[in-house]
Amino acid sequence: MAVDVLVSEVGPRDGLQSVKRTMPTDRKHRWISALAEAGLREIEVGSFVSPKALPQMADCAAVVAHALTLPNLRVAVLVPNLKYAELAFAAGAHLITIPVSVSEPHSISNIRKNHAEIIADVRAIVKLRNERYPGTEIEAGLATAFGCTIQGVVPEADTVRMAATMAEIGVDTIGLADTVGVANPAQIRRVFKSVRAEVGEKCNSAHLHNTRGQGLANVVAALDVGIRTFDSSQGGIGGCPYAPGATGNIVTEDLVFLLEAMGFRTGIDFEKLFEARRVLQDGLPGETLYGHVPDAGLPKGFVPASAGGPA
Repeated sequence: MAVDVLVSEVGPRDGLQSVKRTMPTDRKHRWISALAEAGLREIEVGSFVSPKALPQMADCAAVVAHALTLPNLRVAVLVPNLKYAELAFAAGAHLITIPVSVSEPHSISNIRKNHAEIIADVRAIVKLRNERYPGTEIEAGLATAFGCTIQGVVPEADTVRMAATMAEIGVDTIGLADTVGVANPAQIRRVFKSVRAEVGEKCNSAHLHNTRGQGLANVVAALDVGIRTFDSSQGGIGGCPYAPGATGNIVTEDLVFLLEAMGFRTGIDFEKLFEARRVLQDGLPGETLYGHVPDAGLPKGFVPASAGGPA
């Protein structure tokens, strides 16, 4: 099925790295398989990072290897620098996302690199890809694009400038992230318009948090200006361990309901998505999962757009 909006599941990376416990590798495999069975076409399955810093991600290579066996799944990973990008390329990931913080204080806290250093790393990663791994896509994920709990206000011009730099370097796509959940719908529309005026449709995805309850409203605002790829986390788990108070990824189940109810096809089956949620709960017993739709259920007579419901 052709989809109108791509839902990119980031729970196995953004979610699990923020949970103190480590989900066993075999449970990760079961969860990712269940998500793919539900119709998720892109899953960020982990991050190649120091196992000392994030032991939850120590098995990333094994998780990627499993994910690559699943049909019709685009396997994404996150890497903080060239060293770990080399591991991601070798593992065969289809998409590599590099976190590039618009806020320099956040960049230093998150990956221990200032702007000059991370820009140099992105150049080196793109060069390596062009020379040896031409089939792999590279995304610059512009963290703190709308504000930062460390720096405070992030000027819109800074976000536009960093996006232009990433486009000049040669990344394939640019995503804007409300890393700490401070954005509002008017700001979402304004910043995405400004960035897309500078770099065009290369800026095509949003990573939004619901920390202050604005997540789904911000999704609608991004839809209004043409964004058609959204990150979300099953059960709303995750955040940024290096930004104080950065809890609350938008919940995959609620996002899919919003999109399908508005007439956007996601290709995701609700019953199978709820089954994947049960697999997640089994893998992290006792962990709090969020979501209004899983709690309330689907409305009586509801027909999703992916099942032929009204547009």
